Amino acid sequence: MSTKWRITVPGSTANLGPGFDSVGLGLSLYLSLTVTLADEWKFTHKGPHVPTDTTVENHLIYKIANEVAEKFGHQLPACHVEMTSELPLARGLGSSAAAIVGAIELADAVCGLKLSIQDKLNISSQIEGHPDNATASVLGGLTVSAMGENGVVDTIHIPALGASFVVYIPQVELKTAEARSVLPSQFDRGYAVRASASANMLAAALMIKDYERIGRYMEQDLWHEPFRAKLIPAYNAIREAAKQAGAYGTALSGAGPTLISLIPDELAAQFLSLMKKTFPEHTILLTKAAPAGVTTQVFY
Repeated sequence: MSTKWRITVPGSTANLGPGFDSVGLGLSLYLSLTVTLADEWKFTHKGPHVPTDTTVENHLIYKIANEVAEKFGHQLPACHVEMTSELPLARGLGSSAAAIVGAIELADAVCGLKLSIQDKLNISSQIEGHPDNATASVLGGLTVSAMGENGVVDTIHIPALGASFVVYIPQVELKTAEARSVLPSQFDRGYAVRASASANMLAAALMIKDYERIGRYMEQDLWHEPFRAKLIPAYNAIREAAKQAGAYGTALSGAGPTLISLIPDELAAQFLSLMKKTFPEHTILLTKAAPAGVTTQVFY
């Protein structure tokens, strides 16, 4: 009987406002890969949130897995990969980072690479270009990270946050490249000091789990949200309605277009119901911080 690997990767949100390209949070929305060795490569996509018009050679998971295997001197064997996802593409919920982390895990599993957690953090962040989503998918929970010029990632990991999150997913995509194109190339010193102070306060509040302050500073970003807001459907309306309904704070999820609110656990059900009624054009989901990062189960 052939070996089967089941790889599960949490999606993620990034930034939480001013934690630009540094703060990540794994979410309990998942990408799943079921992998078996085969005579030739094949991807079977199940569900709405997976690519439908790509060849094996152009498939992100194949390309990354092949690159990782070659990097460590191995040839990637042919596999049949069944892929399901709860992560809509190009919506700011870490779909590309989850795919990259899943591909690294696939290469590690089928080639027996024995990669360390640090290897996975470094490789995934280097491919993504920034460590926020990648570290959150590798580790789960909350991550605050920096990547040096040598590509080595340093991460502070907080496994759990005791609050809930609501995500507001519009029906439009927003590519990260487009969202980055509207950002200024430079800031004056006084502006940068204020922006840095908000980021520092967010990080400190996250460390001590001061949810009131986390929410306050989620809404005080100066690095990117003031410039991206015009690209986001119902940006101001959602922030205002969420605050009135009891949210600690609301921010873009990554580059958007999804927004995310941090809310008290005890408000979860009524908050979700109200937001769904208020914004019927959005897909609105209740989620939590992912309790674990990427996992692989082996079946014989």
